[in-house]
Amino acid sequence: MANATHFYLLCIFFISVSATVQSKVTDNPADELVAAINANRTASKSTSLYSNSGLACIALQYIKAFQGDCSVVGGPKAKRPADSEFAETFAPNCGVEVSTLAPITGRLLGCQSKYVKPSEAFSQILMKNEKSLEIVHSKNHSEVGAAVSGSDGGGPYFWCVLFSSGKSNSSFVPEGGVAKITRPGCFSGANDACSGAVALSRNLSLWPIALAGLISLMAFAFRV
Repeated sequence: MANATHFYLLCIFFISVSATVQSKVTDNPADELVAAINANRTASKSTSLYSNSGLACIALQYIKAFQGDCSVVGGPKAKRPADSEFAETFAPNCGVEVSTLAPITGRLLGCQSKYVKPSEAFSQILMKNEKSLEIVHSKNHSEVGAAVSGSDGGGPYFWCVLFSSGKSNSSFVPEGGVAKITRPGCFSGANDACSGAVALSRNLSLWPIALAGLISLMAFAFRV
């Protein structure tokens, strides 16, 4: 009877931990970043921005152009992709119609070795100086797209926000109405359960516990 009770408890425990891991990887930090930006804007009497998934997908492609090199983000060695890549590479990779690309009116990019919560990424990584604040509150923006991604399933972690003056229904329009989902990484407005490297990295510590429970279950099964 004790063995049976132990078996059922382990089953419940393993299912519970697995469900916890699954529920957490569906969080989308890019959506949370957009929410933080709009909250900051409205608190200062600025209008909130439309979350454009096509623009956000391009923000993720913008990150991928750095190929995991954090050293060229900010500082004296700072680099950024050529503007031509938006039409030649980023838009096609997202399935965004090139004819619907609109002007980029601002961009924020940050990178560091450890993952942080979206609110902390906004306040501590992206809002580096007065210039960053001016970009966030610019009246030239009408829409925003954010992306976050790790590299090869881990750090460094990149955070990118692109702003545009485009019209919400006619700019950065994906073919078929849905931007292509690419991994690793997450982008805002995708209505997607984000299971990219970033979300997983926050919850990998739970998997050894779940695995231990599974091993115990298997040991019990073989014993009986």
